[in-house]
Amino acid sequence: MRELRSSSFWRAVLAEFLGSLLYALLGLGASLRWAPGPPSVVGAALAFGLAQATLVQVLGHVSGGHVNPAITLAFLMASQLSVARAVGYMVAQLLGALAGAGVLYGVTPAPVRGTLGLSALHPGVGLGQGTVVELLLTAQFVLCVLASFDDRHDGRPGSAALPVGFSLALGHLFGVRAAAGTLRVSTTRAPA
Repeated sequence: MRELRSSSFWRAVLAEFLGSLLYALLGLGASLRWAPGPPSVVGAALAFGLAQATLVQVLGHVSGGHVNPAITLAFLMASQLSVARAVGYMVAQLLGALAGAGVLYGVTPAPVRGTLGLSALHPGVGLGQGTVVELLLTAQFVLCVLASFDDRHDGRPGSAALPVGFSLALGHLFGVRAAAGTLRVSTTRAPA
C-alpha cells in the first residue's frame, strides 16, 4: 500500500486518464461521418493507430502509455505491474474514455453525432464469430505491445510507439474490413 502514497503512482494514474480521454476523443472523432458517403475505415484506423502511437510516445515514461485495459491486464499477468497500479490504471482508463466520449458528444453537432462511432456486428456475422475476431485482434495487439516493451530491446518506451500504433491500426483495418465483413462502422448520418 506504500505505492498508493507515492506521487509517481498518482501521476501515472492521471496520465492513463488523460491518455484514455484523448484516445477516445480522437479515435471516435475520426470515426464520425462529417460528410455524406461511406465512413472512412482507413481514416478511423489511422486515427486510432496514430493516437495510440502518440500517447505511447508522450506518456510512456510516466505510465507506460497503456491507454487500454487489455494492455494493463497483460502487464499485470506478465508480473510487470502491481495489482494496485493495474486497478488504478483500469479505473482511470474507463473514466478517461467516458470523459473523452462525453467531450466529443458535447462538441459534435447532433446530426453528425449519431451513435458516436459505435461499431456493430455485420448482419451476416454471429456473436461467436465476432467474439473470436475480437479475441484474435486483441491478442495480436497485446503481443505486439509486450514485444515492443521487452527489456531485451533498447528499453525506451519511445521506440515502442511506432510498432504499437501500426499494430492497432492493422487490427482496426482487419476488424472493420475483414473478408467476411466481420464489423461495420455504424451508419452515422452527416448533414446534407
